[in-house]
Parts: sequence; C-alpha cells; structure tokens
Amino acid sequence: MGVMRYSRHVLRSRRWPALRQQALRRDGFACVECGARGRLEVDHIKPVRTHPHLAWELDNLQTLCGPCHTRKTRIEIGLAPLNPRREAWQSLVREHLKPIEHDKGMENA
Repeated sequence: MGVMRYSRHVLRSRRWPALRQQALRRDGFACVECGARGRLEVDHIKPVRTHPHLAWELDNLQTLCGPCHTRKTRIEIGLAPLNPRREAWQSLVREHLKPIEHDKGMENA
C-alpha cells in the first residue's frame, strides 16, 4: 500500500493551480530556504494532515525546491534528516549531470 497523501484533495482541485501561482509569485519563484530557482514545489507549512483547516490559506504556503521539501517532510514524519555529506553529494551530482547535447557540426569530423 502506498503513502497516504492527505493533501491529494487540495492538489487535485481546480483552486490549487491559482493558489500555487500566488505562492510562487509571492516568494519570487525561488526556494524560501536556499534560494534555488529550479523545480519548485509549493509546500503547506503546517501539513494538511494535521491542519486541514489551513489547506487553502496562502499564509500557510511556501515555495521550496525538491531537496528542501524532502528534508522538511522527512523531519515532519519522524525520519532523520539525510546526512549533510550525502545531501551535498546529491546536490553536486544533480547540478553537474545534465543531458549531453550533441553538436551537429561534429558528426562528420
């Protein structure tokens, strides 16, 4: 059985895309923890599972990058944070491994 997603009804609603955009705009399209601008997620500061009445409150939303969101969620559900060295390694790999772009002019060289 998969993980229970208490926020599923919020994230699949018609209201969510507009509210998500408001949070992203307010936070300058950057992670509020580290400033990253890559793949961003809008997080409920106080989780929907414990504070369902705050699910639609803009003040309860924050923009986080994937790694910061994962770190926050791990702590919320009682797991230990990742080892800082492991996090640094994952970040380095993610930053430097990008798809290789082939130069069309080099094909006949």
